[in-house]
Amino acid sequence: MATVDYSIKIDSDLKQQAEELFASLGLTISSATNVFLRQAIREQGIPFTIRREIPNDETLEAINEVKLMKENPELGKTYTDVDEMMEDLLK
Repeated sequence: MATVDYSIKIDSDLKQQAEELFASLGLTISSATNVFLRQAIREQGIPFTIRREIPNDETLEAINEVKLMKENPELGKTYTDVDEMMEDLLK
């Protein structure tokens, strides 16, 4: 497959942000553009969103709570019996 060079003008901040995002997904701007174009052709329109998941505030709070409990096991209760756990939960 032959390739061609194609030049576009974009804002420098946008380019930097895109490079960081795509790098976190294991892509370059060129490879991400090719993914986009191939999918657009398949779907005959704007295809899909490639994104990394950013946890919402509730999820971040839960993550931080688990980290805190791991650092301070006395803050939580552990169970070896599911029935006991369910009994406590239903109280």
